[in-house]
Amino acid sequence: MDFRVLWKQIWESHRGRLLGLATALLLCPIYLFFGFWNMLFCALLLYIGYTIGKYKDLEQGPLIPWVQIREWLSSRWRPFK
Repeated sequence: MDFRVLWKQIWESHRGRLLGLATALLLCPIYLFFGFWNMLFCALLLYIGYTIGKYKDLEQGPLIPWVQIREWLSSRWRPFK
């Protein structure tokens, strides 16, 4: 199988994950020069980038359901009754 065809298939199915990881990898060297705890922060950035990309790839909707939270809050708290 041609490498370009394989890369195109991977890109089409995992675009969000790849972009999330690439963004985090670009930011990681900044933090890696500052010590161990910042390296752990870098790992956290990688995980967050991967997770957000995964949600985008799987089209599961937003990570935080803002619409449902707003509806719940508006039903609980009505300032002008």
